[in-house]
Parts: sequence; structure tokens; C-alpha cells
Amino acid sequence: MLTLVLSEIYIYPIKSLGGISLTSAQVEERGLQYDRRWMLIDESGVFLTQRKIAEMALLKVSLTPDGLEVRHTAKEMEPLLVPYESDSTRSTLVTVWEDICFAYIVSNQANAWFSEALGMNCRLVYMPENSIRLVDPNYARHNEKVSFADGYPFLIIGQESLNDLNSRLAEPVPMNRFRPTFVFTGGLPYAEEKWKTFKIGNVLFYGAKPCGRCNVTTIDQTTAQAGQEPLKTLSEYRKQGNKVMFGMNLLGLSTGTVSVGDPIVVMEAAPVTQEE
Repeated sequence: MLTLVLSEIYIYPIKSLGGISLTSAQVEERGLQYDRRWMLIDESGVFLTQRKIAEMALLKVSLTPDGLEVRHTAKEMEPLLVPYESDSTRSTLVTVWEDICFAYIVSNQANAWFSEALGMNCRLVYMPENSIRLVDPNYARHNEKVSFADGYPFLIIGQESLNDLNSRLAEPVPMNRFRPTFVFTGGLPYAEEKWKTFKIGNVLFYGAKPCGRCNVTTIDQTTAQAGQEPLKTLSEYRKQGNKVMFGMNLLGLSTGTVSVGDPIVVMEAAPVTQEE
């Protein structure tokens, strides 16, 4: 048995903006603490994404004692501080894919900052605890809630899966193209897609379904420049139906703390199905 070890942890506090690398994190039902609890929306309340606005990759987020600090890596702008605890009570309905839920508008200051940063009218919203967005019932185990993530609270990718992909590319791509929550070392390429129940340290997870990938994987997260890879190559050997798969979407079956270096123990594995 090859030793499986958690090697990287990431959160993306504001959906579709830059990620943050952590050495340990709190596992909550909706995802890791602070992960995708904030989101940018347009004037109609629909979420903004790098899929249509690649420049969002240039907005980097960091954790400070007082809140999230957001900076634009290509424009001369003062950084924006977004408090962890907002006293806003201005609620609005927001749309994430087919889901509609309510969120709080963070502040006029944040709205103005992001509107200037992206050159379009937009607003920053926060998901409070009493805003309920559910995981797809076809894959949920216990009516799990999810944050503003695309559909699932967690995403895991093996380093060997990326290594296998990069062996097929003219120019290798970094893991940040795939915006994982967890990365691990050990095991065979794509082994994570067979996992059903497993533990990272003392926290139990369930493998819900392989992750269908989109054009965000083709956007350089440093420059916001888009190309064809790695989606073009992945589509040649990782296609299921009309989706290109890479990584495994997860549900959390317990809560607690995970840390880089934690062992991963697979308790139940199953063949990957073709179902979507």
C-alpha cells in the first residue's frame, strides 16, 4: 500500500478570486473555514466567475487578523479590507448556477472597490449561517449544505494525477489551475476518483463524484491569460459523456482540523461510474 499524505490545503474565500495556501484548516459542513463564503455578483444578482471575466484571477486574497485583504496585482489600487464579521443586514437574492439563496451585501466601499477593479458594476456579498444552499440531492448523503462553491464543499486531487497530465503537455501547468481544496502525494494517478469514504487525519470524507472541468483550467492564475491547455489534452483521455473529469468532489462526514502532513486512510473504494 502506497502511503497517502495530505500535501497542500487551499481556500478561496471570495469565489473565483485567488486562492490561499494553508498549513492547517478547520473543516466545516459547507467547506473549509472562510472558503467561498464571499462572492461577487452582477447587477442582476448572478455570480461572477473567471469563466467570463479572466481578470478576476488578478485579484489576490490574504487572511489578516482583521479580515480578508484583497489586492489587484496589475492595477495601482489601495488594498481592500473585508472584515470577517460584517454588521451588514442588507440582504439580496443571489444566483449560483441553478441555485438561488440569500446573502448580505458587505458594504458600499467593497462594491465601489470591486467595480473599479473589474471595470463593471458589481457587488460583494457574504453567505451567513442561516442562508441555506444544498448539495445536489442526487449526490448528497445527509442534506449537506455548501457555500458559494460550484456544487460541493471540497475537491481533492492527487499530485500523481497532475504529474500524469503534465507528462502529456508540451508545457506543464501548476495545480492552481484546478483550484483544489486538498492535494495529496502517493498513490496512482486518478486513484482519488475511486474513493468513497476516507479519512484525512481524524476527519471523515465521502467521495461524491468526479469533477467536470471548465475553461478556468486554461487561465494562467498569475497573468489571467487564457489558452487551450490543459483542457484540450484532458479532453483526449479524461472525457466522460460531454464532461472532462479531473479531481474528486467531496462531502465532509465529520468536522475537525486537517493539517499538511496528515495521513490519508481510504476505508472504502469503488469503481468510477459514468453517471453525472
